[in-house]
Amino acid sequence: MMFPDGIGMSRTFNSAKLQLVGVLLILIAAVFARAQSTPLIDYHQHLLSPEVAKLIGASRTFSASDLIAEMDRAGVKKAVVLSLAYQFGNPNRPPVQDEYAKVKAENDWTAEQVRQYPERLVGVCGIDPLREYAVAEIERCAENPYLKTGIKLHFGNSDIDLDNPSHVAALRKVFQAADRHHMAIIAHMHANVTHHRPYGKKQAEIFLSQLLPSAPHSVVQIAHLAGSGGWDDPATDEALSVFLHAMSQRDRRVAHVYFDISGVAGLGDAWESRKDGIAAEIASRIRQVGVRRVLFGSDGAWTGFTPVKAIAAYHQLPLTKEEITTIDNNLAPYMKVSSGR
Repeated sequence: MMFPDGIGMSRTFNSAKLQLVGVLLILIAAVFARAQSTPLIDYHQHLLSPEVAKLIGASRTFSASDLIAEMDRAGVKKAVVLSLAYQFGNPNRPPVQDEYAKVKAENDWTAEQVRQYPERLVGVCGIDPLREYAVAEIERCAENPYLKTGIKLHFGNSDIDLDNPSHVAALRKVFQAADRHHMAIIAHMHANVTHHRPYGKKQAEIFLSQLLPSAPHSVVQIAHLAGSGGWDDPATDEALSVFLHAMSQRDRRVAHVYFDISGVAGLGDAWESRKDGIAAEIASRIRQVGVRRVLFGSDGAWTGFTPVKAIAAYHQLPLTKEEITTIDNNLAPYMKVSSGR
């Protein structure tokens, strides 16, 4: 009697072990699949020319070949390279002699770097929209096959004040010029942090009501989820809420608006001190935006925050596998046009 019962218990125990092993294998496979998920495109990258490195006091340069090496380490297929030419117009630095000549040279340097890897890199023209040559440079970049995809604007670097009507008027001309040439607009719209320029709900409403209508056909990619890196500034959430409300109302002004998440996860003091809470907030905002409007980006890799590190931080967000897969494979409309050129 005991013998058969012992066999039955052994079989039950072995069956339970097999079931447990099966569950563990499924969990391991799920974790492995998530870990192996890699964005197809890095939508926010920069190169660092000798001239810009000297201007900003960087200790090294960063070329297209350097970027390709970092992309290969991360498994990223393509990257959007945003020219840093706007750095020469920064009003909070000493004036640059022959500024516009240097801006043109920097954009041309970026184009030449991109030309070396046309299947991997897409170039974007950098300008300070408040300079008198801004529209002329857009016109010039629109003729260059390695820059005509779009323009990069950095509101903080250019010290743009959306409460200043003259700044808004200049921006409207720039948006109109980009729209005229079917160029995407990649905008770091957060105001200057160093000088504590006003930023939040009011400024986002101006962007929505006065700038977006000036480029009704252009894709507008708002960088850093409307922030300036990290996720510890309440003003960023204020600004983002304006776009979230417009999207919830199906406002046509935001029909072509996308958000990149470069530098959002993995950076800032808050990420280190309360990572779980910050990661949950970021994931919540991504879902409110809609994962199909969210573009992966990592920013300048020479800072040490490489695509590998950016992807690792992004994968710490509590998003589902399906959500991550969607973001990883998102193709911004301007990339569809670029690949057809």
